[in-house]
Amino acid sequence: MKLKVETKAFGTIIDIIYKHQRLKKAENNMKKAIKNGFTLIELIIVMVILGIMASVAIPRYLDSISNAEQSAEDAIIRSIRSGLRQHANNALYKNGREEWPENPFSVLKEAPTVLDTTNNIVAEIDDQWTFVRGEFSYQGEDYSAKITHQRADNSRFQWYYSRGVSEDMSSDDAGEGTLSIRNNIDQ
Repeated sequence: MKLKVETKAFGTIIDIIYKHQRLKKAENNMKKAIKNGFTLIELIIVMVILGIMASVAIPRYLDSISNAEQSAEDAIIRSIRSGLRQHANNALYKNGREEWPENPFSVLKEAPTVLDTTNNIVAEIDDQWTFVRGEFSYQGEDYSAKITHQRADNSRFQWYYSRGVSEDMSSDDAGEGTLSIRNNIDQ
């Protein structure tokens, strides 16, 4: 009987040692897990660095968008100017006098995606181009129409347009058509 008690005691001691080793192992694993994480200070420093990077990158990104829109706008206006010159040369060859078309967008092989030449309104939606007929005066010159464009940032620009054709089509007194420089509508 005594032998059985000693075996039980010996087994209990081994169990205690085994449990102690498991607890030590779990404690070491927790310490490793804690060491693998980030401290609050480290996280704050990372957030500050990301904030500084964002404050530098966002304005540059917005400027690049604005520059891209202006470049696209310039490309369309260059195409219109080039088409107007070609139209005037063709008219000179056929009719003996230069003249520009009533609608400057008619000289484009491919018109802008959002184009309104019929409603006679200033551009009101993003990337919309319009052709507005009317009597306009800009820098001392009279114009019979204007081209307007609205960018994605809701800024709107216009170019004044004149065919340069006199009312008397039998007369040789035809003026040269003009397309003004870009100017901001909202200013």
